[in-house]
Amino acid sequence: MPMFEDLKGKRVLVTGASSGLGAHFARLLAGKGALVAAAGRRTERLQELARECEGLPGKVVPLALDVSSVAAIEAGVTEASKLLGGLDVLVNNAGVGETEAALSVSETQWDSQIDVNLKGCFFAAQAAAKIMAGQANGGAIVNIASILGERVAGKVAPYAISKAGLIQMTKALALEWARHAIRVNALAPGYIVTDINRAFFAGEAGEALKKRIPMRRAGELDDLDGPLLLLCSEAGRYMTGAVVAVDGGHLVSGL
Repeated sequence: MPMFEDLKGKRVLVTGASSGLGAHFARLLAGKGALVAAAGRRTERLQELARECEGLPGKVVPLALDVSSVAAIEAGVTEASKLLGGLDVLVNNAGVGETEAALSVSETQWDSQIDVNLKGCFFAAQAAAKIMAGQANGGAIVNIASILGERVAGKVAPYAISKAGLIQMTKALALEWARHAIRVNALAPGYIVTDINRAFFAGEAGEALKKRIPMRRAGELDDLDGPLLLLCSEAGRYMTGAVVAVDGGHLVSGL
């Protein structure tokens, strides 16, 4: 069987799919034949994404979802399962970040990042697992973490803390849900160029950051393709509780 051929017809929910990594993941998986519910708050952008993916082997269906609300998460995951006829894969991608010195972080800034990046991901995983546990083949959950969950940088304390929690959450859920044939893994990107930060990486500060990465470049979206497909497909069938860093060696750079 060609690599990742088993993704054809797989029913996938991608959160935070209106832009950036989430939109890229939805396109990638639809390109492999998956049926993808692309979820997010910006419904017009999701509809545009669905139109962009017409003609691919799979299909993208837009789904309104706000992961800051547990009730909305539960309703959204249930709706995704109805739209797709079940749920085989969850890509837990929705996340927010904000730059602020730790001494100045407000309760609102803390809550917004913890609620989306950690609480939201937990309850999305829980809702998906309740569906997957009733299926003969279980399923796969991929939590999109960050190398900032492993090492820290300045002025991103709530974000780094939330991603560290997400990594530990991945391991805890992998342990409990393996008996249900549900694999839970994390993908931890390094610095990836997207439309939001493209200008930064083209400037002096971005060039200085790239010099601290052993491979001397920032990542591109398609650098994440192979690792994501591995964790979503049968190619990673014996992987659970793993954290896969895709960072050009940033985590192993010298101190």
